[in-house]
Amino acid sequence: MSQPIYIAAYNQCKFGKLMAMTIPEIVANAVTGVCQRIDVPASVLDVASVGSACNFTLNRQGLLAGLVASLPGMEGKPIESVENACASGGQAVLSVIYKLLGGLGDVGVAVGYEKMRDDDGKMDGKLIGDALGYFSHPDDRTGKVFVFPHLFAEIMQCYLQAYGATEADLAQIAVAEYGNAKHNPYAQMNKVQITLEQALKVEGINRYVVEGLPLKTYDCSQITDGYAALILATEEGLRKLGVAKADAVEIAGYAQATDPLTKNGRNILRPSGAYKAMQKAYAMAGASPADVNVAEIHDCFTVAAALGTEVIGKAAPGKGARYWVDGKAAVDGECGINLSGGLIAKGHPVGATGISMIGFSYWQLKGMAPQGIQKKDAKLAATFNIGGALCASVCTVLRHAS
Repeated sequence: MSQPIYIAAYNQCKFGKLMAMTIPEIVANAVTGVCQRIDVPASVLDVASVGSACNFTLNRQGLLAGLVASLPGMEGKPIESVENACASGGQAVLSVIYKLLGGLGDVGVAVGYEKMRDDDGKMDGKLIGDALGYFSHPDDRTGKVFVFPHLFAEIMQCYLQAYGATEADLAQIAVAEYGNAKHNPYAQMNKVQITLEQALKVEGINRYVVEGLPLKTYDCSQITDGYAALILATEEGLRKLGVAKADAVEIAGYAQATDPLTKNGRNILRPSGAYKAMQKAYAMAGASPADVNVAEIHDCFTVAAALGTEVIGKAAPGKGARYWVDGKAAVDGECGINLSGGLIAKGHPVGATGISMIGFSYWQLKGMAPQGIQKKDAKLAATFNIGGALCASVCTVLRHAS
């Protein structure tokens, strides 16, 4: 029998560079950090899941579940590692939910992390590009040096041609997100601001990523180290934790769906799996897009933000970018979207991204978001986490616990 699942606590590090922090230390800090938020020991956790995408290719570390089990009080418990490309974090959350619903416990932790830079904080663009490229279909990699920027440059061109949007429309999304990030102490780019002119002008670091295609540097998300964790609980779990229901947020709706890995042969501008997952999450919550006034969506590139705005139902197909240009996604707009700064300015530590979307939405509903990006009267939140070229989708709807 299904039962409500609640968020009891959320914690994350500042996204950006973790320097010489080791993978065991990252996992331990993620778990202990979120437990400290509500002053409980890790031993109170019954189950766990940990998500990462590049732990093998960049960190040479597998069996992440065993690192969680190495923490005092965690040995011998149902713990698993999950990978679903950039949706690994969202998948970890679903994994914990299903464990709790399956009767394996009342309290669980979902952890996500990525360590993409070296111990000096530097990045190897070629190495990272290769590692991320594995999350595409082999047929889609031919002739591409940096696979995902190239794929999304093609998607961006398709969006502009199909809907008559402009590069300036999409650049406005990046400008807005950098503007949000300056208020977020956890954001990687909170010390950087850009203007629309800078986002459009090809000079310095801002260049066309692929010759002949419209994607520019400021249209892209960051290469990021970071970790995040959520404690989830049933009603009985909240009692065990000593967390009042009024202090929790309910994950009222959730769903996952996957489209074919290759982007060829399907409508990449209207990915059916993404729409199905979001619609199922809304149906489970008994809600509609009109009820949502705060959201976190997967803006790995500005075109993905436009498409995500459409998937969550805040804009019709082809009108997602215009929603941002018109100011409707701003903190004082109809629905505050990516007030955290999004992947473009908050950062994109791949395995932690989906968890941070849900966590920041939890902060919004609890009135705990940083000043300047707290949505007034946040009532219902939606999240949309994707993996691959709009392949895997994890969607949630969050509301105040009743």
